[in-house]
Amino acid sequence: MDFLLLGFFTGLSLILAIGAQNIFVIEQGLKKQHVFLVCLICSISDLILIFAGIFLFHYFNQYFNPTIELIFNILLIIFLVHFIYSKIKAHNSDVNFKSELKDISKFNIFLKTLGFTYLNPHVYSDTVFFLGNFSKNYMFNQKIIFGIGASIASFSFFFLLGYLSNYLSKYAKNKNVWKIINIFIITFMGFLILFILKEMIS
Repeated sequence: MDFLLLGFFTGLSLILAIGAQNIFVIEQGLKKQHVFLVCLICSISDLILIFAGIFLFHYFNQYFNPTIELIFNILLIIFLVHFIYSKIKAHNSDVNFKSELKDISKFNIFLKTLGFTYLNPHVYSDTVFFLGNFSKNYMFNQKIIFGIGASIASFSFFFLLGYLSNYLSKYAKNKNVWKIINIFIITFMGFLILFILKEMIS
């Protein structure tokens, strides 16, 4: 499997959900307020956290014995099962965006974006733990390509979300659209579980 594409689709499946950060990006896009800054901070933050996870697991991987590696693989599968369960349980309720324009400084937007990014516990489980853990057994150059693919997914997603928010907001409120997105995420994550189990057995 091409590691760039694997990284891209794995990263995309993790961030392709309506959470507080994504709603904030859409709202700033609708207001046309410091959109580039917001998208840039979210994208660069993802890049930093993705490679932090990859390098962290690369460094500690040399100290792993088979038992520790098995524990991490089991934790990875539990994370994926919980992630899939949360998508199945989701009722895809309507999302309301605050589009009223308020005068807010670039610095305040900067701080607010950092808050939505780094105070979100899911960003650490999705990027640092999941992507780092998932790529731990790859060769170093494969890990870098995998990380680049996941980072490209983040940059593409956030800038599309910010600059096409006026168009995308119509679909973000549609339950059927989120059912289709969740089916994609569930299917892709299901294949990742099978991939991890295959690696554990072989």
